[in-house]
Amino acid sequence: MMTQVKTAAEIEAMRVSGKMLAAVLQHLKNQVQAGMSTKDLAIIAARELERLGGKPAFLGYQGFPDVICISVNEEVVHGIPSAGKILQAGDILGLDFGVVYNGMITDGAISVIVGKPKEQRHLELVRATETSMYEGIAAVRDHVRTGDIGAAVQTVLDKGKFGIVRDLVGHGVGHQLHEDPNVPNYGRPHTGPWLSKGMTIAIEPMATLGTDKVYVAPDQWTILTADKSMAAHFEHTVLITEDGAEILTEV
Repeated sequence: MMTQVKTAAEIEAMRVSGKMLAAVLQHLKNQVQAGMSTKDLAIIAARELERLGGKPAFLGYQGFPDVICISVNEEVVHGIPSAGKILQAGDILGLDFGVVYNGMITDGAISVIVGKPKEQRHLELVRATETSMYEGIAAVRDHVRTGDIGAAVQTVLDKGKFGIVRDLVGHGVGHQLHEDPNVPNYGRPHTGPWLSKGMTIAIEPMATLGTDKVYVAPDQWTILTADKSMAAHFEHTVLITEDGAEILTEV
């Protein structure tokens, strides 16, 4: 399904959804500490979202078994929360969450370091990945092309000599969790599908300290770096406006 221009009512529902999503991720960020399991965090996310009045977009999506994707270190995305996966000091933790409100979906993610980073390069990875997302967002406006967004993301990550995961991309979002077109995190300006004001897209760079190559774990969900290098992931859902973007998934 190609992402559509959203109505005023649909956009308002996405604003509410996005505020809930941002609040849950901020709450989790404040709770994270060594010794917790990733399942502990999933339980907190579920309770907080229920309290806010939203529904989880990921639970049951193509069979996904939990409300949130939690990925640790070399896990890029789609990690399944587990009571047996205990966070250690210095872990890079990816929290990827989706919320449904009044039938409209937002999608967002943050990466946090548990306690203090083990290496300066880990901190640089997390910061650069977040910066690249905001540079991608800064490229957004009416009649932007996906290549313009991807090129802006790529410029930041290439400068820092980080791997850019190419098998996973941003996407349209709103009526469904994943709508066309794909929004890659690399590309050339003035190429790719055109986007127009009123559309909503998820911009989500995924970067590594090594290769861009990834593989799927035996659980058929978790995606890991092929060389076991650390990964980071950030994502915002944005509304395309006449001359920019409105970030829907921030507090």
